[in-house]
Amino acid sequence: MIRSVERISNHLYVLASVMLLTLLGGCASSPPGGVEVVDRSQGRAQVAQRQPVRTGQYVVQRGDTLYSIAFRFGWDWKALAAHNGLRDPYLIRVGQVIRFDNRAPIAQQQAAARPNPAAPAVTTTKPAASVARPQTSSTGSSQVQVAKPAATTTAANTPVKPVARSSTGWAWPASGTVISRFSSNGSLNKGIDIAGELGQPVLAASDGTVVYAGSGLRGYGELIIIKHSDTYVSAYGHNRRLLVREGQQVKAGQTIAEMGSTGADRVKLHFEIRRQGKPVDPLQYLPRR
Repeated sequence: MIRSVERISNHLYVLASVMLLTLLGGCASSPPGGVEVVDRSQGRAQVAQRQPVRTGQYVVQRGDTLYSIAFRFGWDWKALAAHNGLRDPYLIRVGQVIRFDNRAPIAQQQAAARPNPAAPAVTTTKPAASVARPQTSSTGSSQVQVAKPAATTTAANTPVKPVARSSTGWAWPASGTVISRFSSNGSLNKGIDIAGELGQPVLAASDGTVVYAGSGLRGYGELIIIKHSDTYVSAYGHNRRLLVREGQQVKAGQTIAEMGSTGADRVKLHFEIRRQGKPVDPLQYLPRR
């Protein structure tokens, strides 16, 4: 009887040892400290969507541009403009509704609601109850336009530094160590982070036009977006100070901002390249160091 108890005890000891070793082996397979996840989504206005938002709508706020809205919701700016019936020079107004769903663009809805010009006019003896007018400032000028026509672009007058460019025309936007790399999964990092010194120059990575300069996109701090072509835009986040404004043309290597830590936990530049609205790995476009 005693030997049977001893044998059972030995079996239980061996089983417990195997289970303990299995658990320790599983823990050892995970990297120490876990994996850093950079999630830039903030509330209703999610930033850096992997797929374009296809439901709901957005009401234009002061400071928005078509490009910043497209960037925020993961759209290609041309596709978003066409989806909402917007044409060159792509003016948008405070309070205007930008749709992401499959409903007809606002312009088409308004056109459908207009009376048929061939129909006879209907008269009434009652005066109109009210007439809606755009809000104006104390000077009387309308305050509804928030996007600049492309024709108003001017050359920026900040310093231009000679830079090495890749075969596709891209240059590094800042010197420093890459401390966070691009990830294509879920809501992970949609660009790269480059460490640097406070006030260090941030450079345009390619020729283009500044289409957004401000802090309206949460998670990016003081941000600049440059349109390079109908296909590509680039973004530069967490700056201390912006040195160019919307509508200005810049060259590769031209200073556009000072590196900072706005919206971040340390001094760094967050840099993104987007192709037709979708984030791509900047390291595949930049020159090899």
